[in-house]
Amino acid sequence: MHPYPFAYRRASTVNEALAFLASEEEPKLLAGGQSLLPVMKLRLAQPGTLIDISEIADLRGVRLDGDTLVIGALTTHHDLETDPLIAKHAPLLAEAARVVGDQQVRNRGTIGGVLAHADPAADYPAGVLALEATVAATSPDGEREIPVTEFFQGFMTSALAENELLTSIRIPILDVTRGMSYQKLANPASGYAIVGVGAVVTLAANGSVGSLKLSLTGVGDVAYRATAAEEALAGQQPTAEAVKEAASHAVEGVEPLDDLHAPAAYRAKVACNLARRAIMTALERA
Repeated sequence: MHPYPFAYRRASTVNEALAFLASEEEPKLLAGGQSLLPVMKLRLAQPGTLIDISEIADLRGVRLDGDTLVIGALTTHHDLETDPLIAKHAPLLAEAARVVGDQQVRNRGTIGGVLAHADPAADYPAGVLALEATVAATSPDGEREIPVTEFFQGFMTSALAENELLTSIRIPILDVTRGMSYQKLANPASGYAIVGVGAVVTLAANGSVGSLKLSLTGVGDVAYRATAAEEALAGQQPTAEAVKEAASHAVEGVEPLDDLHAPAAYRAKVACNLARRAIMTALERA
């Protein structure tokens, strides 16, 4: 199916993109296009103007800024999978990038586009939540940082204002040893997560669990931190039984989706099993 007619503008700088956002009719930003273009072809999205930001070089790449890992919004999935700074400081994102879609999607799609699209079955929300990232957004009024725990607000709804452009993702680098893992049950047709689980674990000096950050995507209408599971394991010795008990709280307080891809009860069971696997793998890597 063909999309509805639309105007096209190409921005070469952030300021130019912001100017187009302010002046064009029903504008929509286009990064890699791997999420937006399919829904346009299905006519589920009907922007009046596409603002192509894919050539803004300042929004690409990964760098260190003191004790913060800064990821440009236009960094592709392939770049995340292969970047040495990601491998060293945030391997959870590399692991997630490796299972995004197919090769074409990984070469064109961007992390900023995924987060701005706010699809509840996307992979990166689980990763950035477990890594306690912040999202930087720029508007004509300047830049603001949004804690990722406040960024995902509902089904395909984020905290971005209409005049804002997501410019980077910022992850704190902690002076502790952390183990990370991303586990996923993928939809065989689309590659989206029926359930995806990200885990970040630190160990205390006595071998107990110092902290657990556990995040899930694909389960509900928004990605979330499983705080009940985190609290259940914190301070415990990392035995198989303790991990299994903590993982059993992975969907506590959440109403799992019930759709043609998976019934709610199945999603809940998969979520708990993948949570246990993600925690155990992260512990082995810590």
